[in-house]
Amino acid sequence: MKQFMLLFKGGDDVWDAKSEEEQNAHMEKWMQWIGQMAEEEKYVGGERLYPAVKTIHPGGTKVTDRSFAEAKELVGGYITVLAETLDEATEMAKGCPGLQWESSVEVREVWPEDV
Repeated sequence: MKQFMLLFKGGDDVWDAKSEEEQNAHMEKWMQWIGQMAEEEKYVGGERLYPAVKTIHPGGTKVTDRSFAEAKELVGGYITVLAETLDEATEMAKGCPGLQWESSVEVREVWPEDV
């Protein structure tokens, strides 16, 4: 099995517009989705990320803050999963509850340590 990272982008504006009850119900869907992958022993780990971003540019001397206008491209969290192929990991990502709230999911294979 290979490791794949699922990067979750956008959706914060939709989240902020929902009631606490809607947010809690949505988080329950996330827990069920992740729980299913854990039961299948395909969930490795993951976290939600704070929105504050600093970008260090080539050369290392210029540092900028990320514009909030680009919030739909901002990575808000990630999980790492196990799958045989990129296609299998992509199918797993299609179950992400965030897709219902205008989030997108980028699926990337993790470079193996032994290469």
